[in-house]
Amino acid sequence: MKKFDKERVLLAVAGPVIALAVAFVLSAIALVASGKNPVEPFALMFEQAGFSDIQVLILNQASMYYIAALAVAIGFRMNLFNIGVDGQYQLAAMLTAIVGAHAALPAVLQIPLLLLTAALTGAFWSGIAGVLKVTRGVSEVVATIMLNAIATSVIGYLWLPDVFGVKIGNNNTTGEMHSSGWIPGIDLGAAGEVYGLVILAVLLGIGYWVVLNRTRFGFDLRASGASESAAAASGVDPKRMVLTAMLISGAIAGLAGLPILLGDTHTYSLNFPTGIGFLGIGIALLGRNSPVGIAFAALLWAWLDKASPELDFHGYDKEIAVIMQGLIVLSVVVSYEAVREWGLRRQQRRVGAELAAGHVLGADNNTTKEVAGR
Repeated sequence: MKKFDKERVLLAVAGPVIALAVAFVLSAIALVASGKNPVEPFALMFEQAGFSDIQVLILNQASMYYIAALAVAIGFRMNLFNIGVDGQYQLAAMLTAIVGAHAALPAVLQIPLLLLTAALTGAFWSGIAGVLKVTRGVSEVVATIMLNAIATSVIGYLWLPDVFGVKIGNNNTTGEMHSSGWIPGIDLGAAGEVYGLVILAVLLGIGYWVVLNRTRFGFDLRASGASESAAAASGVDPKRMVLTAMLISGAIAGLAGLPILLGDTHTYSLNFPTGIGFLGIGIALLGRNSPVGIAFAALLWAWLDKASPELDFHGYDKEIAVIMQGLIVLSVVVSYEAVREWGLRRQQRRVGAELAAGHVLGADNNTTKEVAGR
């Protein structure tokens, strides 16, 4: 059993390590092809990671990436591709900002109201795709892509001055939220302030692991994702699990923008971060849908984002970090498939060896019985 566990750990670690190594090598080749030093950019970015203010920026950014990736991972475990996380978290952030600007309750009520608003908005928006899939067989990929576009239009409408928009110069905003809905961060002095909702990301990661690995619901979810027919034979309703998974995925996605909304900007404007949902897909893939793996992947992505601006001051394009992120995603897909095939071959050889050993042992036992009978 211990040997089997070691092999499982090896297979789980091999994919990400190979993907990162390949991405670094290909990025270096791209630098060499452009006549640049292939090592210095990475050395500069590693150096940036040693500064406390950059570490705070990385941690804050990683908290949003982590929540978005968890939302994607929930879908992956159910064999669903919720590509609509981006629209879900943006729409949820805007509606949360609107509620926060127009509701003025005590903090003990205001903050739960804002968290609930975000989660319900994300769940509602992803639930549309879930309902379409279980009732009409519409692919969740197509549905969520279309819903991303619709979410963008809804946000544009809500920004109108006659609706909920507040124009500040050339910037569209929802107005500043009441201070009772602000969540104070962890003040680290000159290094900056860590978002208070980093704790929410940690709790969501723990909850994700517990639910999937220690509850009947988690088992049913994983079983339905592995084989709907087998799950149905054991009494699980696959359609109900699809809809439930989409609702949970959307609810978590709705929370992805809250660390910066409640901890820094306190309004939804044109400057609000976009694209976090799409980045969450690559992070979930690199982390192999594991809460610990996703945490490391989110920190890696955030490091590439926050350390790369320094490259502009040394004659390098910071877009090298974007190139590397894309190469990581491509490498992940290839390396995981290669590792999976290698694992299957090792398993087949092990089973074959065990069967052969059992056959030889059986033959020896028969020979022993024959001799004893004589």
